[in-house]
Amino acid sequence: MKKLTKISFLLLLSLSLVLTGCGVDREDGGGESGAGEQTPNENEATPGAGQTITFGVTPWTSTIPPTYIAKAILEDMGYEVVLQDAEVGVVYTGLSQGEIDVFMDAWLPDMHRSYIESYGENLDVVSVSYEEGELGWVVPTYVEEIDSIEDIKGNEDIFGGSIYGIEEGAGMSEQSREMLKAYDLDLEYVASSEPGMLSQAKKAIDAQEPVLFLGWRPHPMFVNWDLKVLEDPQAFYETSEVRVITRSGLDETSPEAHQFFSNWEIPIEDVENMIAEIENNNTPPEEAARDWIENNQDKVSEMTGTAQEE
Repeated sequence: MKKLTKISFLLLLSLSLVLTGCGVDREDGGGESGAGEQTPNENEATPGAGQTITFGVTPWTSTIPPTYIAKAILEDMGYEVVLQDAEVGVVYTGLSQGEIDVFMDAWLPDMHRSYIESYGENLDVVSVSYEEGELGWVVPTYVEEIDSIEDIKGNEDIFGGSIYGIEEGAGMSEQSREMLKAYDLDLEYVASSEPGMLSQAKKAIDAQEPVLFLGWRPHPMFVNWDLKVLEDPQAFYETSEVRVITRSGLDETSPEAHQFFSNWEIPIEDVENMIAEIENNNTPPEEAARDWIENNQDKVSEMTGTAQEE
């Protein structure tokens, strides 16, 4: 009986050693038994897992390309992304109250100065998206004799005595009326909608006739036509830097996303080309954003901090 017990003990010991060896093989990932199990590096690959980032999205065409590109990249990083449509004042209020995490289209230092002064303590200006946020009066480049607003004085008849603009009450409309007085120009400000203004511009440009109207970048008008922004010696319009703004504290709650926004940068020409692609070809913004990402992998790697050092 004692001999049988000893044999049984030895058999159990051998079986235990065999099972232990199998366990080591699974932990090392050997065989098919480890398929689908989470590896220690999976969390590092998806830093945004379980986190949500909310974008403020204004109705401006310039807001769409950077927002949708950043949205797609963050989703690839594991974040859930929410887009909240709102007027610019509501976006800044949401940022200051922590209800919105990021806004990709802040025009500084002048156009959005009042919002920064009101809410700046609760906002972080984290990066410059692009520096050439121009706006002002524009003419086709074939109007060679007019390069400055001052050049219009005495030549108003070239443009039929009119400057075409957007709706009454818009900031650019009010400012343009002030400019007519300040530069002492004999021009009529023809207020319209943006599509109405662009329709008048297209009619003149198609006929290769001089035309004067309001313009701003980024906008597909600079993709569709060869235009120049007239110099403004009295500085009614100044070039803005378009920046990315986040709510305060995002660097603590979502450090990887905050770092991505801090590294963000995009050429203004890319923004304009995407707007034109979306508007002219009815391309969904998600598709246009994915195309940009596919064609700019080096830049994406730099922004996400995954670029490989040589």
